[in-house]
Amino acid sequence: MGKCMIIGCGGVASVAIHKCCQNSEVFEGIMIASRTKSKCDALRDKLQPTTKTVIETAQVNADNVDELILLINSYKPDVVLNLALPYQDLTIMDACLATKTNYVDTANYEPLDTAKFEYKWQWAYREKFEQAGITALLGSGFDPGVTGVFSAYALKHEFDEINYIDILDCNGGDHGYPFATNFNPEINIREVSAKGSYIENGEWVETEPMEIKRVYNFKGVGEKDMYLLHHEELESLALNIKGIKRIRFFMTFGQSYLTHLKCLENVGMTSIEPIMYEGREIVPLQFLKAVLPDPATLGARTVGKTNIGCIFRGKKDGKDKTYYLYNICDHQECYKEVGSQAISYTTGVPAMIGAMMIMTGQWNKAGVYNIEEFDPDPFMQALNKWGLPWEEDFNPTLVD
Repeated sequence: MGKCMIIGCGGVASVAIHKCCQNSEVFEGIMIASRTKSKCDALRDKLQPTTKTVIETAQVNADNVDELILLINSYKPDVVLNLALPYQDLTIMDACLATKTNYVDTANYEPLDTAKFEYKWQWAYREKFEQAGITALLGSGFDPGVTGVFSAYALKHEFDEINYIDILDCNGGDHGYPFATNFNPEINIREVSAKGSYIENGEWVETEPMEIKRVYNFKGVGEKDMYLLHHEELESLALNIKGIKRIRFFMTFGQSYLTHLKCLENVGMTSIEPIMYEGREIVPLQFLKAVLPDPATLGARTVGKTNIGCIFRGKKDGKDKTYYLYNICDHQECYKEVGSQAISYTTGVPAMIGAMMIMTGQWNKAGVYNIEEFDPDPFMQALNKWGLPWEEDFNPTLVD
C-alpha cells in the first residue's frame, strides 16, 4: 500500500510502530525518525525479524524544517505520522506542506512558553493544505482522537442531535511508585496544573485547577474520583457535532498523585519559568521530568485497566436519549503484546489507524481536519480489529 514516516520514538511511537508492523499489508515500509537514532535502531532490530514491513531509521531534529524537508524528500512517504512533542507540530506541518505530504498527529500544537491548548495555530493552515491537495488529520490519539470518532459515530447512528457530551478518562492502573506520570511528565503536569474549563452554550467557562470533582463507577475499574480538566477536543467537538449545548472532560486522579503534585507545585517544581541555578538557566519542570521515572519504564510494573469513553445525551426522533461508548484496556495485556502500558497503547493504536485511513484513501479530503469530520465507520471497525474494542451502554449513569 505505501510508506509512512513516524517522527518520534517514545512510548506512544513505540506502540504505533509495533502496530504498523502487524499491519504490513498497508504499511509496506516505515521510517522511524527521532533526535536519538540509537532508540530507533534498537526498535528496528527488535521488530524487523517479526514483520514484512521494511523498517528504516534516521536521525532528525523535528524543530528544524529544512532537516525535515530533506528527510521527507529522500524517503518520500505517503504520510508523516507526528508522534514527537506538541511543540513541534507546526515545523512538521511546514515540512509536509513544502513536500506535499499528508500529515497526522495525536495532540494539538502548544507553544513551549505557555501551557495553552488550542487549535487556532493549526487551523490557520487549512487553506494552504487545501491548495497543496494534501490532508492534515489532527488529533488521532484516544482523547483527542477516538473520543471524536465516538462522537461522530453516535451522531451518525444514534442521534439526530447531541446536546451534552461528557468525556470520561479513567486510568485504574497502579505502577507502585508514590508519584510518577503515565506519559510525558512535562505535558502531563502542564495539563493538570492549568485551569479547568468546559464549553456551555458556545462559551468557555473557566474553573480553578481541580475545582470540580465527581465520583464515577467505571466498568472494569470501580469507583474513582475524577476532576474536570480543560482538554483540546472540546474546542473542535463543540464546532463539529450538531446540537451541542455543553461538553466537559473529566480525568481520574488518585489522592496520592494529587498530594504529591500540590506539594511540588507549592515549592515551585512545576514552574515552566526558567531560574538560575549554579550559573546556568534551568526550567524546574524539565528538571523534575529528569528526576521522575521515565513513563516508558512503567509498563512492566503497571497493573489494572483504563476505561475511556463518552456519555452522550441528545434527541432521536424527537425523544430524549442517552448513550455511552467506551473502551476498556488492560495494562498487563498491552505490556505482553507490545511492551508498553495502556496509556501509550490507547494513543498509539489510533495513531496507526489514522495513518492507515489516509494511506488507504478511506479518508481523503484536502485541508486540515479534526478527526470527527470524517466518516467514523471504518475507524470504528479498525478499533475492534487492532486492539481497542468498544462497548456500548444505552442506560448509563449520568454525571451531574
